[in-house]
Amino acid sequence: MHIWSSEIKEIEKLYESLKGQLPELEKELERLIKTDDENIVLVYSRRCLEVIISDLCEYELKRPRKTEPLKGIIDKLKHEEKVPVHIIASMESLNSLSTFGAHPKDFDPDQVKPVLSNLTIIIRWYLKYKDSQDISKEKTGEEQTINKIKVAEEKYDMKDPDVTTEIIRKPFKKLIILLSGFFLVVFLIFAYMKIFRQGRPENLISPDGRISVAVMPFHNMTNDTTWNVWQNGIKDNIITYLSNFSEDLSVRQIESVNGLLQNKGLTNYASLTPSVASSISQKLDANIFISGSISQAGNRVRVNAQLINSKTEEPFKSFQIEGTSEDEIFNIIDSLSVLVKDFLIISVMEREIIPDFQWLISTSSSEAYRYYMYGNQAFYRGDLPTARDWYLKATEIDTNFTEAIRILSYTYMHLDMLEEAKKSCLRNYRKKDQMSMQEKIWADVVYSIYFETPYETIKYLGLLIDLDDQMPVPYSNMADRYEVLHQYEKAISLREKELEIYDKWGSRPRWSDSYTCLGKLYHLNGQYKKERKLYSKAEQDFPDDDQLLYRQAILSLTERDTIAANQYIEKYISACRISSISEATITTNLAAIYYEADIPDKAEEYLREALSLESESPERMNNLAWFLINTDRNINEGLKLIEKALELIPDHYSYLYTKGWGLYKQGKYEEALEMLEKSWDLKPWQYDHRLYLHLEEVKKAISSQKSN
Repeated sequence: MHIWSSEIKEIEKLYESLKGQLPELEKELERLIKTDDENIVLVYSRRCLEVIISDLCEYELKRPRKTEPLKGIIDKLKHEEKVPVHIIASMESLNSLSTFGAHPKDFDPDQVKPVLSNLTIIIRWYLKYKDSQDISKEKTGEEQTINKIKVAEEKYDMKDPDVTTEIIRKPFKKLIILLSGFFLVVFLIFAYMKIFRQGRPENLISPDGRISVAVMPFHNMTNDTTWNVWQNGIKDNIITYLSNFSEDLSVRQIESVNGLLQNKGLTNYASLTPSVASSISQKLDANIFISGSISQAGNRVRVNAQLINSKTEEPFKSFQIEGTSEDEIFNIIDSLSVLVKDFLIISVMEREIIPDFQWLISTSSSEAYRYYMYGNQAFYRGDLPTARDWYLKATEIDTNFTEAIRILSYTYMHLDMLEEAKKSCLRNYRKKDQMSMQEKIWADVVYSIYFETPYETIKYLGLLIDLDDQMPVPYSNMADRYEVLHQYEKAISLREKELEIYDKWGSRPRWSDSYTCLGKLYHLNGQYKKERKLYSKAEQDFPDDDQLLYRQAILSLTERDTIAANQYIEKYISACRISSISEATITTNLAAIYYEADIPDKAEEYLREALSLESESPERMNNLAWFLINTDRNINEGLKLIEKALELIPDHYSYLYTKGWGLYKQGKYEEALEMLEKSWDLKPWQYDHRLYLHLEEVKKAISSQKSN
């Protein structure tokens, strides 16, 4: 029984009492009471708080929450005395402690108890609050999603490693036929968005990489002349605010705009037509102008703003903020300025995102987006710890920034922090109900990498290609999965398709891997001529890239061109040392070069040298042991080495795998099976194809032995 079981019982009572009344809160509570994981308890406690805070923001602060952090709204509710002080205290405590579930950090499970206690206090108050407001409660159904995993299980035999691309895609073609109406809508949306984006700011960016903006006076459309002063007041405040972000925006200043307006004799802003505003903007060399209006209905004041292409006079984005009186005008202007700023700055930064992922950006916070971009820059240059820190900052600012969470999972994976990677994956996966179709499929892709097999991953990537067959990344990811399954021909065709798309775009790939992974596949298939031609092209895009040098050395050694091979190896060693890679790791990688070039004596020499450099490293012991066992060079020595490694780390799945394979080579099939099955149970990934094949080989040997 969990230490917070009594607190959960109180939550269960509240859940039963509000069934059918508050669907969003009910949904989160249902998930909360069904879990027994302390991280997930914290996550869904926070989700419950988010539902309540978002509702209070709308009804008490008179505005939607959007992506504002919970703490900021709680502070405003406290400052404006919209919520009792004791409830604010519970909200602050819950918000603070629950972050340990949302962001992987160490915490004491005892801390779950006060979170649940505070949640109980908050919900009890909230139920009374809702009753007192006499608000009609509309039942909202949860968004319908496609259960692709279920479809895969029912329509596809995941255990067949020889299934072709056509067979893999066939069930999804049937699914698309059944849901043709739905997917037609999706395709139309994507088509519309692509057309619409032609007028978006990223196509209006100046050569200096910034967006040039002019702000026009806002037209007073009320019958109250006291609002006339705010026609220029709103304009001037927006100009001042946007000017603080000159790094990304080039804002035409108040004097410039006012000077041209005066020259044209414009004092009545009703005559400031889009055509006139466009003319003024072009004279100011502004690609975009902002115009707007002030209107009033009853006690509600509404300020509208439109972003308009100065050349075509076509609006491409609008914003609207409401208030109850002139007293709120500065809050209205501030909110409007933030919306405009975030939209424009994100449009600038969005250009740096690989086209496949531009559609996945799910934040309206420019600060979160900026941290995400900093993370991308670090990720692409290989500085993974820095990338992780930036992604964490982005997701702290906007907890619903799902693309940042997804990339954070990949970052943890490359850092070999697999448990953290899985937590981020699950955190992203739980937000599927708020995702677009493409985001949901990407969430499925990441989930399948950690918790399913390559066959599911291939199917989800197939859905992405069905949505848009001009995205290179799904092809490269699918090729990776086929390579894991040792289906090299399929992997080659997919990698070639990836490069075709980049060629069509007239741009180089994001990674040198797009070349080196295809080169490796060519090498495995003995297509050395194609491999050499590919590397010649790769040198133009990624000169002196360490992975490219690595592959070129292997090819040269394979073709017995030792002069060229030595040159590549020297450059490779130099590149590794510049990157501060240890000598033992460099030496191990040299062994791998000679091993792939089928020069085992040299490979063994380097593996022994690496072990001498780090004589107490179980990883170096395992590297040499696997080589000696797998090549049948010295199985007994290999088993002695791996026994020593297992003394240091007894339950390492890779070391158990090596020992199991060594026992099999000695004909000790039953012992080998025990080791390999233990390794399978301990592996960090859901699926390891090589281990799967070796397990099958051992099982067949045992079966054959028994039949004889």
